[in-house]
Amino acid sequence: MTVVSPHISTVAGVEPRFKTKNPVVEVLRLLARNPGAILGVVVVALLIVAAIFASQIAPYDPIKINPRDALQGPSLKHLAGTDPFGRDIFSRIIYGARISLQVGIISVGIAGFFGVLLGLVAGYYGRWLDGLIIMLVNIMLAFPGILLALAIVAWLGPNLANVMIAVGISSIPAYIRLVRGSVMSVKQSVYIEAARISGCRDMRIILYHILPNVIGPVIVLATLGVASAILVGASVSYLGLGAQPPTPEWGIMVNDGKEYLRRAWWMTTFPGLAIMIVVLAMNLLGDGLRDALDPRLKI
Repeated sequence: MTVVSPHISTVAGVEPRFKTKNPVVEVLRLLARNPGAILGVVVVALLIVAAIFASQIAPYDPIKINPRDALQGPSLKHLAGTDPFGRDIFSRIIYGARISLQVGIISVGIAGFFGVLLGLVAGYYGRWLDGLIIMLVNIMLAFPGILLALAIVAWLGPNLANVMIAVGISSIPAYIRLVRGSVMSVKQSVYIEAARISGCRDMRIILYHILPNVIGPVIVLATLGVASAILVGASVSYLGLGAQPPTPEWGIMVNDGKEYLRRAWWMTTFPGLAIMIVVLAMNLLGDGLRDALDPRLKI
């Protein structure tokens, strides 16, 4: 008697052919079908290019003072006008892209590392560890994110490095809650039980079986988190607790221009537009990644 596996079709004696899809290629294909995600990728790519090649792209030194050109409006010589010190605003915006990208990436790196680590521990081990971590999360969530970041910066001192640390710490609870919930769902799966029965240690199960299955939502949250970090970083600098003058940072530029809103509208308009466009692009890219990585949206 011949035993036929239920997973193999033997119609007309033809052997089945299995086709596996590369997950990276599949995500890129789905992103390419999303116009908003494509726009987000283009803007983010331009931001990265501006940050890397700022010294080659910017037509002027961003901190060099030139009183003769003070408060000139947009023109062919100064595309975005100048400030009261005669500094070219377009050049300062380009150099500001470097600072905003640093704030976004480093802040999200801090939040993601500690958030994922604590979320994995809370979700997998549960019990008193879970209770302790969730109590810490609830305490942090009792404060608005921007208020918590301001309090941390005020305690550490006003500078750019402390802004990155503050924004990263204030974003940790979101990663803990996301990863914890995903781990609590995944650890009930049959293959996790099989791994335990086969003698796999907890560290191996967490790193090789659970983490790859919860990393998708983390990537989406991190992409959206970069946008939030850039916005919060600019807000903190606007209030004078972040990067200090004459650093070409977008929040500082908006703050500098508030005294000249009627006389020199370009001082606040162009840095504000830079913040808005970058944050919007990051959100569009995050939404596209969410659609591409969420299996429920592919059905």
